[in-house]
Parts: sequence; C-alpha cells; structure tokens
Amino acid sequence: MTILVTGATGRVGRHVVQQLVSRGADVRVLVRDPTKAGFGPSVQVAQGDLLDLESLRAAFAGVRTLFLLNAVAADEFTQALIVLNVAREAGVERVVYLSVIHAEGWVNVPHFAVKSGAERMIAGMGFSATILRPAYFIDNELMIADAIFDYGVYPMPIGGKGVAMVDARDIAEVAALELIRRNDAPGKLPLEVVNLVGPETLTGEAVAAIWSDVLGRPVAYGGDDPSGFEPNLANIMPRWMAYEMRLMAERYVSDGMIPEPGDVERLTRLLGRPLHTYRDFAARTAAARATA
Repeated sequence: MTILVTGATGRVGRHVVQQLVSRGADVRVLVRDPTKAGFGPSVQVAQGDLLDLESLRAAFAGVRTLFLLNAVAADEFTQALIVLNVAREAGVERVVYLSVIHAEGWVNVPHFAVKSGAERMIAGMGFSATILRPAYFIDNELMIADAIFDYGVYPMPIGGKGVAMVDARDIAEVAALELIRRNDAPGKLPLEVVNLVGPETLTGEAVAAIWSDVLGRPVAYGGDDPSGFEPNLANIMPRWMAYEMRLMAERYVSDGMIPEPGDVERLTRLLGRPLHTYRDFAARTAAARATA
C-alpha cells in the first residue's frame, strides 16, 4: 500500500522520496504546488497543505504509512496535531515522524517543545511509529557559506561541547528504511526512537579547522556568543524565527548536542555504510563554489 510523504520538496523530503522510489515503494507526496514537485511519473502527487482538511483527507485515501515532516513554522504544532488526527480518522496507524534530538529537554526552544508534544501525541494515540530525532543538519551550513568563503569566518555559535551534525542524506535513508519496514510489516510494530547523528561531535573551533584545511586558508571561529546571531538571521528569516534560532544556539553552547552511547554504531549497522562526514560536506561545497 501507499506511503504518504509530507514535506516532500524540502532538503530531507526530496531525499526520502528518492530513497523510497529506488526501493520500489508506492509513494504519494503532499505538496502545495504540484508544478514544483518534479518527482517523475512513478510518484503520485496530491495538492494541499497540512491545515487544509479536505486535501488532507483526500491525500490519505489508500495510504497505509505516513512520513510526517513539518518544518519550523508559527503554527507547526497545530499542523502536526491536525495531520495525526486526520491520519487516525483515515485508518492510518503506521507513522515515521521527524522530530529532533533532545526534544524533551530543550523545551524553551519552541520547535523542540512542539516536537516533544507531537511525540507524546503519537505515543498516546497508540500509533505504530518510529520517532526519528536528528541532530543539527549539516546542510543548514549552506546559509552561512558566504561568511565562510568571503570573510573567512565560521559564524555559527555551536560552542565548545560539541554538536553531532548529521547529513540530510543519512536522515532520509534511515527514514526510508523505517517507512518501508513499517509499511511492509504484517502487523503493528512497537514504537521506537532513533537518534540521527553524524559520525563526529564537532566544536566550533573544530569546524573552523576543517574549513581552513579544505580551503587552504585560515577560517576563524566567530565565538560562542549568540547575541549577534539573532539580528543577522533576522535579515533572511522572520524575526520570531531568528529569535528561536538564537535560543537553540544558546543550548548548543550550554549543553552541546551530544549523541547517546551506541548511536553512531546503530546507524552504521542500519545503513550498512559509514555516515557522511562534515569534511565531505565542506569539500563538496567548496568544489561547487569553485565551479559556479
């Protein structure tokens, strides 16, 4: 039966769809603008959004398994709760939800609190679910690439305790494997939580050193103070979101984003290959900039 993918046109969602298609899954995507889907004829496209009840109900017809990815938004919690309720009404019991690592602990950060609440709803409603908890996305670094390349500064205040940054491709492949496992299971599987982390836990100084090595010139770490981070981000995103990103950066500095023992080994076994590294990302990004 069909797997419904939300958030399908984003950085993770596109990879999830590609991974599912490559494994022969029956895939449907829910998108606001079908002209921007671009997935090819094997993927069913349903038009709508996560707060449009009629389009949601239509999209769930014939669906067995849901991949729920809803991005950071002012109404993110409402989106998640509505989708899960409509899924249950449609008879969908199998879910893979993209949450965030440390969701239950970093509750002063709004989207962490949101995802913690959605996790509780999934558990409370008895879904057969996998909760995927990714750490900081390596791909987020693209939004600060100009500072690195043009000014020789790594400006993300991730602190000195370390952040286990994870590649979107690794997130997506684990998601696809879990979706297929849930979808193909003869019955209901127990709820599981999987931390999605990178192979290294990197400090701000360590990331700057990687960039210095890749670029062959000094790149300095901008420091641990997130106060200047908020007004800079407000130039490229809503102010409430920039404030939220500052709150998250403060937790990077105070707590770090540290894997649990065994997380890296578990993911490596699941994927059957090493996890993608930050150095790989930096080298790919530098090569792309050089040929642009």
